[in-house]
Amino acid sequence: MPEGPTLKILHEDAAHFEGHKILEVEGNAKIDIDRLVNKKVVSLRTWGKHFLISFNDFYVRIHFLMFGSYSVDEKRKSQVRLGLTFPNGVLYFYASHVKLIEGNIENDYDFSADVMNPKWSEAKARKKLKANADEMICDVLLEQDIFAGVGNIIKTEVLYRARIHPESKTGKIPSAKKKKLLEEVVSYAQEFLDLKKKGELKRHWEAYTKKKCKRCDLPMIKKETGKKKRRSFFCGKCQVLHN
Repeated sequence: MPEGPTLKILHEDAAHFEGHKILEVEGNAKIDIDRLVNKKVVSLRTWGKHFLISFNDFYVRIHFLMFGSYSVDEKRKSQVRLGLTFPNGVLYFYASHVKLIEGNIENDYDFSADVMNPKWSEAKARKKLKANADEMICDVLLEQDIFAGVGNIIKTEVLYRARIHPESKTGKIPSAKKKKLLEEVVSYAQEFLDLKKKGELKRHWEAYTKKKCKRCDLPMIKKETGKKKRRSFFCGKCQVLHN
């Protein structure tokens, strides 16, 4: 599943379509695609794992689910979910969920929850962590209304860097470690973006898919953790369990 930084790359790749009219629309998305024809794109934005195409009185939300992808100017053999032809190129989406939503993005999205957004609010995230004190931190990190854009890779890497066991109860994590965790979420999300652009992301993983802890020289534990049952990779020694 694409994480927030991957959507930022899409935003950069598609930025030149902003302000242009859509000339043609194709695809099997279950929306009124004809409504998009001759409409000018007011803005292209991301929120977590959502790509948002805004028009004057409505917007289109693209969610990439588990296997969604996109291409610019080159049509793949995969079935097109939504294809948008502009005067300066074509934008294609595949295996994604497409929804047309009436209204304004600003009224529907809290951009202070997006870890890739300059408006990200550590203070608000802290309050939300407090409200989820009884939940495991591995689950809370994947809650998009708290950490929009965080997926399994970012979750695993920041917990390793903050030395927190994924099954720790959120309310039991010491304040200093929570601060470290919140700092790592933002800094690693940016590092993720930079490395992915260079094609070097996997090479720099410290915990995700790793078999040995580089700090302790012990085998990493691979386990489905929390209520969400998502894969976690962690060290049973240096990542402290707070319960």
